[in-house]
Amino acid sequence: MRSLRIATRGSALAMWQARWVAAQLSHNHPDLTIELIEIKTTGDQQTQSSLSQIGGQGVFTKEIQVALLNDRADIAVHSLKDLPTVPIAGLQLAAIPERGPVGEAFISYQHDRFDQLPKGATVATGSPRRRALLLHRRPDLNLIDIRGNIDSRLQKLAQHRWDGMILAEAGLARLGWSSSIKEILDPAWMVPAVGQGALALECRSDDQATADLLQSLHHKPTGIAVSAERAFLAGLAGGCMLPTGALATVTGQQVTLHAVFVDAQGRFRLEEQETALGLDAERLGQRLAQRIQARLADMPSG
Repeated sequence: MRSLRIATRGSALAMWQARWVAAQLSHNHPDLTIELIEIKTTGDQQTQSSLSQIGGQGVFTKEIQVALLNDRADIAVHSLKDLPTVPIAGLQLAAIPERGPVGEAFISYQHDRFDQLPKGATVATGSPRRRALLLHRRPDLNLIDIRGNIDSRLQKLAQHRWDGMILAEAGLARLGWSSSIKEILDPAWMVPAVGQGALALECRSDDQATADLLQSLHHKPTGIAVSAERAFLAGLAGGCMLPTGALATVTGQQVTLHAVFVDAQGRFRLEEQETALGLDAERLGQRLAQRIQARLADMPSG
């Protein structure tokens, strides 16, 4: 009987994701013994600071990856949107399971729809991307930066009587909070984060046996979609702190990528969209990044 150690963050959502992966692996390979190893990341330890203050990229993944490299774990389970696009020497992204919901959820105890928010309404979000997209659509909003797990965020929404909050639909659905959603915002304007709703399963590059096990969980259409999105983000040399979003959809042999870059203050919004063969997903993402960069370079300074 083989044993596997899965490294994960300790939040309720991260533990749900790790347990889901463990259950899928156990179903496919009944002879496995699986242990979950909780790792505290920089992002978990510094909850009073904004993500930009503590570094942004890798704050929810670095310590977990170190545990893999030091052979304290065999598998890492990440939310893909937290995983930097720059590969880590000695590690491989072995599988991406089928994606969950990709939408952005509007939650409010006072209003039924986002468009019903009064002028100057207070909305909470911890994401620079959401902040920029919100300001571009509604520059009158009063935006509150918020960190913490889903439970604590919902408690703060009620406690402070803010007008609304934006959270990822996937996390709410996985933890049984779907009933709190008032509206899924139109992805045409509230473009999701790169990799939103997807999981990333990492293992060591020299551990082919574990990589083969993880392949049983890989979902090819999701892999194609997120490879286009991540290539776009990599092309902009950005991470989760960059005010950009991208959503790829796969239909048959083709993939369509919709990507957006927004000024941090919401003053302008640049969009690109193109369809290509799935085999060209990464090149598609790179092309859209190059177009966005060219348009940024042509914009007047100031």
